[in-house]
Order: sequence, then structure tokens, then C-alpha cells
Amino acid sequence: MSSLPKNFGSAFDLSGLKNPVTAAELAGVAVTQESLMSDVLPASHAQVVILICWSARSPQSKTVMATLGKLHKDDSAKPDGPGWILGNVNVDSEVAVAQALQVQTVPLAIAIIQEQLVPLFETVPTDAQLRLVIDKVIALAADRGLGNPAAQSPEELEEKLEPEEITALTALETGDFDGAKAAYQEWLNRAPSNSLAHLGLAQVELLIRIDGLDSAQVLAQAAEDKLNIESQMQAADCEIAQGNFEGAFNRLIATVRNTSGDERKKVREHLVGLFALVDPAEPGLVRARQQLASALF
Repeated sequence: MSSLPKNFGSAFDLSGLKNPVTAAELAGVAVTQESLMSDVLPASHAQVVILICWSARSPQSKTVMATLGKLHKDDSAKPDGPGWILGNVNVDSEVAVAQALQVQTVPLAIAIIQEQLVPLFETVPTDAQLRLVIDKVIALAADRGLGNPAAQSPEELEEKLEPEEITALTALETGDFDGAKAAYQEWLNRAPSNSLAHLGLAQVELLIRIDGLDSAQVLAQAAEDKLNIESQMQAADCEIAQGNFEGAFNRLIATVRNTSGDERKKVREHLVGLFALVDPAEPGLVRARQQLASALF
């Protein structure tokens, strides 16, 4: 983790873009030099702040910003709130902020935990990878105890990562899903009841299943062949990765109703595996469990 440079207040701003992004395309709160110091950093003592550094010249950065916006909106709909604050930094117009954050390329995502900076990625991750990153950061921050003077130091927070977890996250950064899966499995072999290890393994297995798939093509094929359980399970995986939990659950519950024997068992087990990827407090998950029970009995 790192902090803002001591001379941040004397940094200077540069201007503008010829083709600015419209307000409708922005996600989260626009961060300026002033708001970073007066609002964002103080807020990081109460909640995780995730900043997406973007540029109108980078379509990839705008795509990541849109996905983060959707995830934040989904999390905001939960009873306990999102658990994190989303901000966006236009590196072209907020040059002082970009310099302070040491932005070298976009897209770049940075978490701020009690005014400490934690770079998250400098790539274009999938929706499922973004979900994994956010969940992990929130879990680490919760362990640290935001706003608690007795909380661990940044170094102590980093030390809380299990060795297998570090291996898994390093593998994910390079797209080595098989290596990440093996690391999470080793963690589970050592600590079978660890919930984070179970979640990490389930998320990596999802990433492996959807790797290389064209989600639009998969969903179109599933719509044409509703009796093909493999198509339906692939489509549900894509929907889960996109954050469409309800669509994925409804799809597989309908498939359970339309199948029997070994096929029904296979679909049910796949659906239960997807349940593990969703917050237990999610209202849609509770309904889906009830609907699955009704479909089975």
C-alpha cells in the first residue's frame, strides 16, 4: 500500500478533451483534486473507496467503468448497502489527481482503505474477475475494521493474506485460471471450512467455464434450444458473470422443471454451485432456493 505524495496539494491541473464523455456514460462520483482531499480520503475511513481511472481516448477504460457502475448499482440494492464507494478519475482533465495516484496507463483501478492506496489491476478484466476483486477488497477491509483506531497497519493487512491466496491472486492477474484453481484447492485442503477459499474456488471455476465464450452467442443459442441442458448451463454462467443473478437462477430452475433423472440432477448441482457465488443475504437467492425446492418436489 502507498499514500498520496506529500506535495500533492501543490500539483497543478491541465485541461481537457475534445470529445468528452457524456454524463450518462459516467459511473460513480467524479473525483477532483479538491474532492479527493475533502471527501474521498475521509470517506475511506468508513467504507472502501474504489477509483476507476479512465480516459475518453480509451474505450477499454470506459467499458470497465460501466461494469463497475453496474456492480455498484447491484450492490447498492442490497439491504445492507453496497459496502463500497465508487469514484471515477478522468486522467485527461484531472492531471493532478492522476499524478498523485501515479497513473501510468488506463484502465487502472485503485482501492483506498483508510487513506492507503491499493492498486487493483491495470488490465481489462471480465465481469466475473471484477466481482472477485471487489468482494476480496471488501472482505479484507472488513477484517481490518474501517474507522477503528486499533485496526491493523497496512503491512499487517497485507500479511493477513494466506500463502495460497497470494498464489491464486497472482495467477489471476496473469489469466492463469488453472493455477488459481489449484491454489484455492490447496487452501481448502488445508482449511476445508474457510469461506473465502470456497468462494475463490467457485469464482475461478466460473471463470474457467466462461473463458473464451461469446456471451451473446451463448445466450442466443440457449434461447433457440431450451431443452439442451449444456446450453442452458453455459448461458446461466454468462448471466452470473454479468451480474444477472435472477436471470441465471430462473433459467436453471425452469430447466430443472423440464428435465428428470440424471439431467435434472446435473442441472440442480450446477445451480447450487451458482448459489455459492451470490451473497447469502441477496433476496433473489432466498427466492431462488424456494423456487428450486418447489421445482424438485
